[in-house]
Amino acid sequence: MLAKLSIIFLALSLGGCISLGGDEKVEKQIALGERSIQYYADKTVTSLEIPPDLTKPSSQNAFKLSEYVSNIQENTISFSEKDNAIKEASSILRTPSSIEVKKSGNRRWLLVDKKPDAVWSLSKSFLKSHGFAIKKTNKKIGSMETDFLENKLEIPDQSLGLIRSTFQKAFKARYALPIIDKYRIRIEPTDNGNKSEVYLSLTSMEEVITKSGSEDENTIWQSRPKDQALEMEMLYRLMTFLGSDQAVAREKIIQAKEEQKLTVTLSEGVNGYAKLTFLLNQYDTWGNIGWALDQLNVDVEDKDVKEGSFYINVARTEDQGVFSRMFGDDAIKKSFQILVREIQSDTTEVYFNDLSEENEQATIDFSHEFLGNIAKQF
Repeated sequence: MLAKLSIIFLALSLGGCISLGGDEKVEKQIALGERSIQYYADKTVTSLEIPPDLTKPSSQNAFKLSEYVSNIQENTISFSEKDNAIKEASSILRTPSSIEVKKSGNRRWLLVDKKPDAVWSLSKSFLKSHGFAIKKTNKKIGSMETDFLENKLEIPDQSLGLIRSTFQKAFKARYALPIIDKYRIRIEPTDNGNKSEVYLSLTSMEEVITKSGSEDENTIWQSRPKDQALEMEMLYRLMTFLGSDQAVAREKIIQAKEEQKLTVTLSEGVNGYAKLTFLLNQYDTWGNIGWALDQLNVDVEDKDVKEGSFYINVARTEDQGVFSRMFGDDAIKKSFQILVREIQSDTTEVYFNDLSEENEQATIDFSHEFLGNIAKQF
């Protein structure tokens, strides 16, 4: 027993901290279409209700994945290009399309020469072909959202080190806590409804250890920084699913040119509410706000491009915590309006409107937090 402990101690000493990326200077970039990703195809994490706004999960209500997922090792779907099942489903559903890749700041989206109805059906098939269940759809605003699925993280042996890789199975549960992902696809009609703009966004959560090493050691779920490479990979795969040639799609996504430089400022507006100013016209600002709401996983109930309005349901910071644990996140959400107004040909302002007209200080404070988080997306 002592000998075994000595070996483990030696492995830990030589291995040091696990590095998933290695030295950035020598790390080999994984090309689009070559990333290996696995999701547990038939085990959606439906009981994990993550607030779609700015709420942080409570450590007192830690979600135990093991209570909901069992025998998941044998039920996975691979995103590998070699996966024949996905390739066959894609080839059946898609027809050759002219698809352009647009870019503005951090966001990329597709301009597809298909009508929104056709893109809607294909997008649902794309998500389902990868094992995802569609949790929410709102065809009126062109939005669909999946359930969470666990993303199987594989730690490369070279990242573990020679000795440490020998103990990979023993350490795996410790160093590869679950990560779960869900996707939102949003489809906007353009060119009089003959073409479609398609946006894809990723939301991830991860299980982390709290009070490590103590008797109160526990795990909780928390938001995970967006994996930009994974989101781009999925956009590439969606592009090929919609009918683009793989080599062409790869080149277009990588080489997408900047449409316009973004300048966004946060300031105080009428009655103390926050406002954003974009040095863009109203249409471009509208597109950027829609993308930012996707990135923040905000529940958009309705929108009106002519009015320049998004109607959203979010939980104010003041109402989160105890109330969300007692009543659930849906019960504490309030409805607000985001207004997009062009004040000059190249300047547009974005306002936060309290539909209740109560003008509570908590709502005014929340408007600054909320619009501030939108500004951080650019």
